[in-house]
Amino acid sequence: MTRPLAGKVAVVTGASRGLGRAIAVALAEAGADVVVAGRALPELGETARQAARHDVRALPFAADVAEYSQVERLMAHAASALGRLDVVVNNAGIAKVAPLAEASLADWRAILDVNVSGVFHGCRAAARYLIPQRSGKVINLASVLAAVALPGYTMYSATKGAVIALTRALAAEWARHNIQVNAIAPGWFVTDMNQAAFADPRIHDRLTRDVPARRTGRVEEIGPLAVYLASAGSDFMTGQTLFLDGGHTVV
Repeated sequence: MTRPLAGKVAVVTGASRGLGRAIAVALAEAGADVVVAGRALPELGETARQAARHDVRALPFAADVAEYSQVERLMAHAASALGRLDVVVNNAGIAKVAPLAEASLADWRAILDVNVSGVFHGCRAAARYLIPQRSGKVINLASVLAAVALPGYTMYSATKGAVIALTRALAAEWARHNIQVNAIAPGWFVTDMNQAAFADPRIHDRLTRDVPARRTGRVEEIGPLAVYLASAGSDFMTGQTLFLDGGHTVV
């Protein structure tokens, strides 16, 4: 089997479950050694075990992406324990569903700290490893809600729009260093975070009726796209946001 990421080292944040776990396992299947990061260490251990089944090194690391010092230690640990750093997937994110007029300032700060500052922290902490070696891949997780509106998600949508802007600008800044920076914007995927909502047939039907594919995504469908963006196959692609949304943003 072809392993396009053999010899590479990847860090994936928010990897304790859901899309983060799926991405980490897919990178491992493609041959990358991985450090999986998040705040829930027991769940990270399970992600690491699933990744290690693909005959790679897989290490869990507890870190809160909202704290720069912790992200800095995460990148240093990956580089020292596994020998290098090649791929950074800034996946960690949170959501608070509430009308803007009813949201608290603490709600806004918490979402901003994880969804935007967390991406900034991951990119900045990785710079000291990627820029000197003149190679690297950064994959930031945006959302379909950066492009389409849904009441109650104003704060979340704003942060994911910021991720797209950050991705585009940083791609231009780091192109001269041969570092590609791209984003994946998932549409509706059923994960641990939202499965209770999607279990309600009314909510499921309301959300999927705007999706031409008429279904939600399967978590295993995000892995191949992440592998492509982490591989040499995407060396001439940078600054792009790829919507993995069943056609949601084209109608």
